[in-house]
Amino acid sequence: MPATSPKKLKNLLFIDVKTVAGVASFEQLDARMQQHWESKISRYKNEEPWTTAEWYANRASYYAEFGKIICVGVGGVYWDDDDQPHLKIKTLANDQEEAILSEFSQIIARYPPKDLVLCAHNGKEFDYPYLCRRMVAHGIELPLPLQLTGKKPWEIPHLDMLEQWQFVDKRHYVALDLLAASLNVPTEPLPWSGDKTSFVYHQESDLERIRHYTEQSIEMLVQVYLHLTNTPLITAGHVVVSD
Repeated sequence: MPATSPKKLKNLLFIDVKTVAGVASFEQLDARMQQHWESKISRYKNEEPWTTAEWYANRASYYAEFGKIICVGVGGVYWDDDDQPHLKIKTLANDQEEAILSEFSQIIARYPPKDLVLCAHNGKEFDYPYLCRRMVAHGIELPLPLQLTGKKPWEIPHLDMLEQWQFVDKRHYVALDLLAASLNVPTEPLPWSGDKTSFVYHQESDLERIRHYTEQSIEMLVQVYLHLTNTPLITAGHVVVSD
């Protein structure tokens, strides 16, 4: 990938979505949703020796129909007067999913809709569609940059660092933490993998840890992007986390 200019990064918004199971346990689902969950996982049951309830605890967060968003991280890169890159991170963490999605929609609205480009890791298969589905579930109008239905792949400008790393090999999945490590990108290792977020939220009730995890994920995502575009990395002291 070619080096990225400051002008191109002006309307590039890095995002990371953290999801959890919609309720704390399978038993809390109503009978209708329990039936749908059992049907959903029936094809996978031979992969792990889990009970239906354990499958829910470990995998419900993967699916927008059974999960919810409890944190969205956003990051933007800018250059100072000395041409040094800086990263500004903001995290939207809330037990009320609708509040997060409404605030995220407001952030997107600050950008020219036809110029805004989102960037995530595995964004095209997870972050972007998950955001869209949960917004629709809450009756929130999709911002123009997230009106993706019916568009051809080349009509969607949003970036996906996993896709960039796959180099057209769609079967090759690599976690962001591993990608950063393999590229020797100098970032703090992530404290856990995404599938553990639901446990931290429902069992430990620690939304602040998830917020910090999201901040780390955004910084790692940005540094990986800069590395893959042959752009100078953000140096220590040039990362700001805003309220």
